Amino acid sequence: MNAEPSLYVFTRGIPPEEAGWPGAEPSSSMENGMRIERNVSVPMRDGLRLLVDRYAPADSDEPTPVLIAWSPYGKHGALEWRNWPGHDIDLERLSPYTAFETPDPAYWTAHGYTVIIADARGAWGSEGDVEMFGPGEAAACYDLIEWAGVQPWSTGKVGMSGVSWYSVIQWNVAALRPPHLAAINPFEGFHDPYYEVATHGGIPETQFLPLLGPLIAKTHGQVEDVATNAMNHPFYDDYWKSKVADLEKIDVPAYVVASWSDHGLHTRGTLEGFRRISSPNKWLEVHGRKKWAYYYSEDSLPRQLAFFDHVLKGNATEVAQWPTVRLEVRDRAYTGEVRAESEWPLKRVEYTPLYLDADSGGLLSHAPASRGRLEYDALEGRAVFDHRFDRDTELVGGMALRLWVEADGATDMDLFVGVEKLDTDGNEVNFPFFSTFDDGHVALGWLRVSRRELDEAVSTPERPVLRHQRDLPLSPGEVVPVDIEIWPSGTLFHAGETLRLVVQGHDLNAYDDGLFAQRHAALVNTGRHVLHTGGDRASRLLIPRVPPTA
Repeated sequence: MNAEPSLYVFTRGIPPEEAGWPGAEPSSSMENGMRIERNVSVPMRDGLRLLVDRYAPADSDEPTPVLIAWSPYGKHGALEWRNWPGHDIDLERLSPYTAFETPDPAYWTAHGYTVIIADARGAWGSEGDVEMFGPGEAAACYDLIEWAGVQPWSTGKVGMSGVSWYSVIQWNVAALRPPHLAAINPFEGFHDPYYEVATHGGIPETQFLPLLGPLIAKTHGQVEDVATNAMNHPFYDDYWKSKVADLEKIDVPAYVVASWSDHGLHTRGTLEGFRRISSPNKWLEVHGRKKWAYYYSEDSLPRQLAFFDHVLKGNATEVAQWPTVRLEVRDRAYTGEVRAESEWPLKRVEYTPLYLDADSGGLLSHAPASRGRLEYDALEGRAVFDHRFDRDTELVGGMALRLWVEADGATDMDLFVGVEKLDTDGNEVNFPFFSTFDDGHVALGWLRVSRRELDEAVSTPERPVLRHQRDLPLSPGEVVPVDIEIWPSGTLFHAGETLRLVVQGHDLNAYDDGLFAQRHAALVNTGRHVLHTGGDRASRLLIPRVPPTA
C-alpha cells in the first residue's frame, strides 16, 4: 500500500559531518584478501544516488553472487558494539570491516561472495530523505538489487542478509519481487511496526523508538520523525499499513531465523513472516539466545553459508536435508533441546486451558464453579497465579489469556502479562532477553483494555488480534472480557516446576533510560485493577502443550 506524503512527518536531520562521517570520497584498495570500493554511487529511479561499499574477493576476477545489507546506521561502522554491553558477541571472530548487524565482509568474500553494505536512502551520504520502512525505502532497495544484479562482477544472483533493520527491509523489498533477488535470510526482523514495536496491545512504547530516532537521523535531507508519527497515529491506519509488507507476495527461497528471546521487538513478526510467505523453498530456525551473538556464532554461520551456497551458487549442501523447521525448546538459559519439526505453528500442539482461581491463586485444569475476585493497586501491585506440573511438559507456540476485568476508579486499564518458569525450589528461571539482557521471562503480552475489540476475521482462540480502530472506555462497575495475545515461546517444564502467570499495571522489566530496551511510560492506570474468575466469568490461560511422544 502506498502512503500519502501527508501521513509522514519529517524533521531536519543531523548533518553527517557532525557525527564523524568520513565523507563521500570514492576509493579503491586491496586489503586482507579483499578488493574494496568505498562510496560507489548507485542510481535510484528518481535520479538521486545511493552510496554503497563493495567488498569482493581479491584473488579472482570471476563474477560472484552478491549479498546486500541495507540500513541507515552507517556503512562505515558508525555504531560500535561497546555501546551495547551484554551483547555476548565474540568480537575477536569479527573482522574490523563488520558494520553493526551486517555480514562480515572478510568471512563472505573468503567464501566467494561479493558483499555490498549500503547506506539506506537518505542516510549519511545517500541522497533523499530517511524513512522507517516506508514505500520509498523499499523502492530504493529494489533499485540497488537490480543494479547489483547486472554488474559485470555479479553472477546475477543477489541475496540479502543482516539482523533487525537489515532483516525488516528484506520483507518489504522481497514483496516487490525484484527479478535479481534470489534469496533472503531474514534474521530476526519485525513485520508490522505498529503491532510489534510502537504499540504493544494498544500501549505506546516510549523508550526504544525515541532512542532509535537519533540513530537514523544522520542525513543531508530530512528524517522521518518516528516518535511524533507514532503519537499522531495512535490507531492502525494507512500510515502504519504503508510500512507492512504483503508477505504472501514473497516467493524467493528464504532462510528465516527467529528467537523466543526478543518479545516486544522481533519474535512475533519473524515467525509471522515465515508462516505467511509463499516461498516454496523456506526454512525456519528458532533459538532462545541473544540475536547478535547468535548471528555471528560458530554454530550459525555455517548454516547461513550452506543456505546461500545452495541457493545462489547451486552447490549441493546440507540444505537439501534440512527439516522445514529447526527449533530449540528451552530448559534454562543457553540450555535446551534443538530438534526438527515439519511446520510452524506445530499442528500437533494441544491448546489446553488453565483457569485462574482468585481464591487460591492457582491455575486449575477446571474452571472454579463459583465467582471470585482479586484486586491490586493499578500502579504498583500485581496478581500471581501458579500451576505446578506433575510431569515433564513442553509448551511451544503462542498463548492467549482471557481475563474478566474491572477498573475501580478509572475508565481504562493497561495490563502487562508475563509467563514465568519457577524451578522446584520456587526460584524464577530467567532467559536471555532483548539482545543484551539476562532477566527474560518465558513470554510476554500486553493490553490497553479500551483497545480490547478483536478483529474477528483473523482472530482465533489461541491468537487474538486487535482491531485498533477506536477506544472503548469502561463505565464504573463495568466488567468486561478481554483477550490478550502472549507472544510465542518454546519451553520445557520438568515435573515439579511451576508456570507462573503475572498480571500487573507496569512493565515486568525496567531498565535505565539510556539503554536500548522497551518501556511503556505513558500509562492510563489509576485506582485499582479487579480480576474476576470462576463461574460465568471464567478467566483462563490457553497454553500450547506438546503431547508426549509414545
